Amino acid sequence: MDMSRRMALSALVAFAPICRTYARQAPADTYPNRPIRLISPYEPGGGVDIMARLVARNLGSELGVAVVVENRPGAGGVVGTQALTAAAPDGYTLILDSPSPLVVAPYLMKKLNYDPHKDLEPISLIADVPAVLLVKNDSPIHTVADLLAMARKAPGKLTFSSSGLGGTAHLSAQLLKVLADVDMLHVPYKGTAPAIQAVITGEVTMTFADMTAGLPFARNHQLRAVAVTTPKRTPALPDVPTVAETVPHYAASVWYGVLAPKGTPRPIIDKLNLALVKFVHTPEVNKMLVDEGAEPAGSSPEQFRAFLRRESERWGDVIRKSGLQPQ
Repeated sequence: MDMSRRMALSALVAFAPICRTYARQAPADTYPNRPIRLISPYEPGGGVDIMARLVARNLGSELGVAVVVENRPGAGGVVGTQALTAAAPDGYTLILDSPSPLVVAPYLMKKLNYDPHKDLEPISLIADVPAVLLVKNDSPIHTVADLLAMARKAPGKLTFSSSGLGGTAHLSAQLLKVLADVDMLHVPYKGTAPAIQAVITGEVTMTFADMTAGLPFARNHQLRAVAVTTPKRTPALPDVPTVAETVPHYAASVWYGVLAPKGTPRPIIDKLNLALVKFVHTPEVNKMLVDEGAEPAGSSPEQFRAFLRRESERWGDVIRKSGLQPQ
């Protein structure tokens, strides 16, 4: 081998680690340089959609690019979540997701085309939100005790609406049924907004609406807030008791988190995580979330992944005890 070829080969060998380092760093160094799509897997106007638009606005400000919300509703959030798993793992398609498609759907759907624990990259939790039990203003139900007494007097006669199978309202009611040993009839709707409207029109007795969607109806007295589902009362409705004050050990909430497709480079995950956690804990956003009944979260990807495992086990147990079967 002549000297020029040896020198060229030596240069290539010396340059290889630099190339590998650049390859690892380049995605995060240049990311993002175009708009990001944030999937909201539910209809406009519901709690997930409201939170998705808050995230999009603030994440876009942190990253310096537009973050555009795309509603992909269907099958209790499964359609939108499945769309994420089919997206390129480049950081330009994310999802603002909730318990139903991530920890409930595997127990309630026979054919689920993704594994929430293998096909998604958790980035950060955003907030934990109570649900609020809402009834008509002229309803005889003023307390959880009233509700349970009526349910026991006429099993299966009380009706509750939900945004669909496995949604916040459905699981909150199922947990109450299991812990209080009562029977109530589930009436699913296509989204949170029509589920709430069904209470207003008297089509159903009640609903458990996540706070971001249900709070305005309680505050303007369109509906009566009977109880909240978290262990402690919420500052947003300080005079409204918890379900647990009547039914010990009751605790349910809807949480929101941002995820990416499996295989998204870790430097991009870390950059997104830093931006999300930063804006969640800014005084303005923190106050906005608390005022809307939410508890700001923010987490590492590893904490979010472990949280998903725990939630999956917890709600899987509730689903088994309630006798719900996969469809």
